[in-house]
Amino acid sequence: MNKLLILCVDDERDVLDSVVRDLQHFGEFCDIEAAESVAEARDVIAQYQAENTPLAMILCDHIMPKETGVNFLIELHDNPKTLSSKKILLTGQADLNDTVNAINHHCLDFYIAKPWQKDELINIVTSHLTRYVLDTQSDPMPWAKYLDTAKILQAMSEKRIQFGE
Repeated sequence: MNKLLILCVDDERDVLDSVVRDLQHFGEFCDIEAAESVAEARDVIAQYQAENTPLAMILCDHIMPKETGVNFLIELHDNPKTLSSKKILLTGQADLNDTVNAINHHCLDFYIAKPWQKDELINIVTSHLTRYVLDTQSDPMPWAKYLDTAKILQAMSEKRIQFGE
């Protein structure tokens, strides 16, 4: 089982550190990286892609210098290498038009308003990482002990029934 990448992007260092700290629960099977800008996030993604580590999830703020989080999520959605990544907007400043734009481009898997609750964040990340693993991994079983075990077992059972095993 190879590790997956969770990337957190926020221009406020205190917020970024808090998100990364809250996600340490996933550190056993994911690399959790932080970027303070979209440009830095692109570099992190490229580095991990060079090592064949997929971007499983990105949690991105919206209002940042030079580029917005929504536009970056649309960019990631339009890239075949990051299309399957789960994209979460974690922000307190996206207006309705920004959110509609993200939804209309099918690039947003979830929206979390700041301030967030740690338990809620962990539940949302678990759910979306489980979906990512089910969508992208031929054998999701190694992730069952870390993610939503019931969903993984159910999906594997349905797959066996589908193939007549």
